[in-house]
Amino acid sequence: MSSAVSRGATSPLASQGASPAHPVRRPRLTVLSGPSGVGKSTVVAHLRTVHPEVWLSVSATTRRPRPGEQHGVQYFFVDDDEFDKLVANGELLEWAQFAGNRYGTPRRAVLDKLAAGEPVLLEIDLQGARQVRQTMPEARLVFLAPPSWEELVRRLTGRGTESPEVIEERLATARVELAAESEFDETLVNTSVEAVAHELLALMQID
Repeated sequence: MSSAVSRGATSPLASQGASPAHPVRRPRLTVLSGPSGVGKSTVVAHLRTVHPEVWLSVSATTRRPRPGEQHGVQYFFVDDDEFDKLVANGELLEWAQFAGNRYGTPRRAVLDKLAAGEPVLLEIDLQGARQVRQTMPEARLVFLAPPSWEELVRRLTGRGTESPEVIEERLATARVELAAESEFDETLVNTSVEAVAHELLALMQID
């Protein structure tokens, strides 16, 4: 089983809707992060299959669509100029660059969902999680850890298609990401996708 350890309308991307007229108890934004290869996407996919009411933010990216990907479903696909405008106008809650492309979380959609009392989940990298901590300190940051370093190495090198240089770069990045665990509020160890998704859901306080 996995374990949880407590650590203590200007843009086409902006969703419409006003905040409730009366104060309501709003759920906290939950951010899931962790090293590459730890299984974040798999856990989130399983959680949303069981609980589709959990809203997963769709990121904007300058990456070109891959076959089968649709604008507004997997990502909002924008060019560099559009992304620059999103950053300049403060329309991104966080953004980061990865493999030559930029990725960011549209701010308004997240705030609107939270204001409506809907659970919101972000699956982002360490750089993005740190930005969210700065801009929304009330957010709950959850670190997804591998069962062991050896298991993470196996996952990162298992495909056998990358060069030794690329593999070593991935492992070096993973070491840095693992060292950031103490910055998070909770840690979940991914030994079972079903169990860790259940624990993540409990942290989000979904009935």
